[in-house]
Amino acid sequence: MWAGLAGYVALAAGCAPQANHGAPMAIGVESQYANVLWQVGAPYVTVRAIETNPNTNPHAFEASPAVAREIARASLIVENGLGYDAWIKPLVAAAPKPDRRVLVVRRLLALPADTVNPHLWYDPRTMPAVARAAAAAFAAMDPAHAAYFAANARRFDASLAPWRAQIAAFRKRYAGTAVAVTEPVADLLLQAAGCRIRTPMALQLALMNGTDPAPQDVAAEQALLRDRSVKVFVYNQQVTDALTTSLLQLARAEHIPVVGVYETMPQPGYDYQRWMLAETQALRAAVAHGLSTATLGR
Repeated sequence: MWAGLAGYVALAAGCAPQANHGAPMAIGVESQYANVLWQVGAPYVTVRAIETNPNTNPHAFEASPAVAREIARASLIVENGLGYDAWIKPLVAAAPKPDRRVLVVRRLLALPADTVNPHLWYDPRTMPAVARAAAAAFAAMDPAHAAYFAANARRFDASLAPWRAQIAAFRKRYAGTAVAVTEPVADLLLQAAGCRIRTPMALQLALMNGTDPAPQDVAAEQALLRDRSVKVFVYNQQVTDALTTSLLQLARAEHIPVVGVYETMPQPGYDYQRWMLAETQALRAAVAHGLSTATLGR
């Protein structure tokens, strides 16, 4: 499903520039990338997001004819890469546009193609790079507003200061905190905060890819929870199955606080900055006060 972000992001950000319907269109395949595009380019760029539903599994997304039509119109597309949104490549190839730019976030960050964790937006370094690249792309499409786009990219970078401060404060006080996870959704944030992720990566990848995990990896995860060897259990609240549900129940039975994280932006009321800050605050609440946060804002 795709959705225009202008109304939603304006509400989240507390501002409401009017959409310019004659402006070039930019698509962020995932809603978090579209949100950053909007913050950098609006109102001189029309922005669309494709994967927007925080209650579905992004890995199971299937493009519709409406999505294909939007992609055909787009002058700029930002995709994650690392196989996370590989379905878009044939649609882009099927609708060539000579002046279209495609930004692959994996390449912006100079990551190897075999990087196993595709959830790049949880890394504090990612979105500033996306904002800068978007500003440069918008400037090439609309040179008259190049200074505006560049200023917005700088403003976006500066707006992440509270999140960076929260990460730094957590790391200073709680570095080395042992955590268990279901999938590697928030691993990059947890690592930036100095946490030790005890869950076997093989189990994380099996749950992420929907394959059968090895029994020994499941047993290792269960032991972490039963032995209370971890302070927090972080799970992907957008994707739960019988195994992840049983792990969640075990964590709660052992009085280990749980934190639900998202793969796409929770709605309504969040922009990228607020989302990341809320996830980090939920982690701190779990470690410092033993509080569980399953759904942000509730």
